[in-house]
Amino acid sequence: MKLDEIDLKILKKLQENAKITNLQLSKEISLSPAPTLERVKKLETKGFIKSYHALASEEKLQLGLCVFMQISLIRQRDNAINNFIEKINKIDEVMECYNVTGQADYLLKILVKDIAAFDALVKDKLSPIEEIRNMHSMVVISKDKYSTVLPFQYLDK
Repeated sequence: MKLDEIDLKILKKLQENAKITNLQLSKEISLSPAPTLERVKKLETKGFIKSYHALASEEKLQLGLCVFMQISLIRQRDNAINNFIEKINKIDEVMECYNVTGQADYLLKILVKDIAAFDALVKDKLSPIEEIRNMHSMVVISKDKYSTVLPFQYLDK
């Protein structure tokens, strides 16, 4: 399926506000409601829209400390990668886990209440993972840009 400008506008608007009504969406993209709804359904069916989410407030939930952690694994162990991924997926505080290039094997995004909670996470949940060779942490001081809207300008139209 090839996306046109209207499809891209729909995706952008829904990423900005998934609770927008079909009527309001149709007005904002200058299309009548029935074809707008049809296009949204098609985008869902074709997998361009994977799901709809509520973005909860980290501050209101008292998750005041964000840490990025570089992880290097001990590769000599059988199934080290699979074991690590299985264990990391069970830790709720690990919000994201990326396999990366460079000096580390993985980059984790961790959210916790405070430095004491981070210390407990490292001691109780991360350090026992035998596949980890070393960990390097970077505490976020401020979040100067954050977006959940994907950049479409690179898409071949």
